[in-house]
Amino acid sequence: MQLVKTPAVGQKWLLLLSGLMWSGVGILLNSFALGWLRLYEGWPLVASVTGGLVLGLLIAFFGFRRIADKNIQRILNMPTRSCVFAFQKWQSYILIVVMMSMGIFLRHTSIVPRLFLASLYMGIGTALFVSSLNYYRWGLGFPSHSPPP
Repeated sequence: MQLVKTPAVGQKWLLLLSGLMWSGVGILLNSFALGWLRLYEGWPLVASVTGGLVLGLLIAFFGFRRIADKNIQRILNMPTRSCVFAFQKWQSYILIVVMMSMGIFLRHTSIVPRLFLASLYMGIGTALFVSSLNYYRWGLGFPSHSPPP
């Protein structure tokens, strides 16, 4: 009986896959936000977009960047070839499922008005996209700083 082999890739590919996932989800969340914001104009629109972008940059630089740096360091410490799904710790997959469930719940209820939900989605989406750039730098061999601690 032959066992199924784990799909293994190199560290470079794990870093690039992480970047693609983070930026892809960031783009998706921003597209949801922009779709909802088409219904608004004037100051509510300006305030929502400004709030979302400021929130996104704050989350990116004070939260997600640190998470990305830890993931990068973890990937760099892995064997030369590792399971393709190892670009995130297994505990992170649980957090992802919880966050997706909360997002679906908020999108399909009227608990939070769309104008505010758009700012939240834009903030998280922008933070994910901005933070994904660290993965690309390391994956393409252009680290902007020494390896994350």
